[in-house]
Amino acid sequence: MYLKYLLICCILFSITANSQLVEDKKNFRAADSLLKEPSFSVHKDNYFLTGVPINTDITRNTADVKYQVSFKLRLNSKPLWGGFFPYLMYTQKAFWDIYASSKPFAEINFNPGVALVRPFYLKGGRLTYGSVSFEHESNGRDSIYSRTWNMLAFSLKSQISPRWIVGLRGWIPLVDKEDNPGLTKYVGYGEASATYQIQPGRWSADVLFRKGSGLINYGSLQTQVNWRPYKSENYYLTLQWFVGYTESLIDYQEHKSMIRLGFTIKPENMGIF
Repeated sequence: MYLKYLLICCILFSITANSQLVEDKKNFRAADSLLKEPSFSVHKDNYFLTGVPINTDITRNTADVKYQVSFKLRLNSKPLWGGFFPYLMYTQKAFWDIYASSKPFAEINFNPGVALVRPFYLKGGRLTYGSVSFEHESNGRDSIYSRTWNMLAFSLKSQISPRWIVGLRGWIPLVDKEDNPGLTKYVGYGEASATYQIQPGRWSADVLFRKGSGLINYGSLQTQVNWRPYKSENYYLTLQWFVGYTESLIDYQEHKSMIRLGFTIKPENMGIF
């Protein structure tokens, strides 16, 4: 099965790298899209959200705070062979039972990684990032509470119009099946994302769909609407809904439906994936 997904990813990269690239001048402008942002910058959304479940009773123990810190570091201002830029990445997602009596952290997930990112233009001048990354994700715990896996991932992200950004990402999961039985079934083998600028500079909507390995089960859907109160500031008021599995690693086999409200800091540009 892994060989099938690796072959699909290689074909996608071959098509984009060889048949859809345009002249070198455009490739240089595509690289400028990465170079115009600081070498140290926001990777995924950074947010602080609080919310409640909508598929079970709302109590002090089921309401929570979810926050995420995510950044990336571009290691070189000049591309490597093949036009790839090297990056280090780190994302930390935490679930905080702030309304419980002792206010414990229920779970913290750590996600470091390295990536090679290739900016280019598709036909029609659509800015696109192709990337290959190796990542680790775990909750930093041991014994029966340990949750950990690695992935070799391939992604394409493209601004297909002034208002639409879409992305496809597939990975080969590397899982210790003794410690994490069935985890592959829940994390799946890929995800699709889309961002739509409802009112550019003010309102936007994001969708992230992850497909589990089951035919209709074990996936997840995260949607959110973002409002930017000040165009000169890069923070948003966000309403987010998550439904499905693997929102956190500790209870990856548990189906959840959570609605949350809070603040988000987004990447200034398209984001590498």
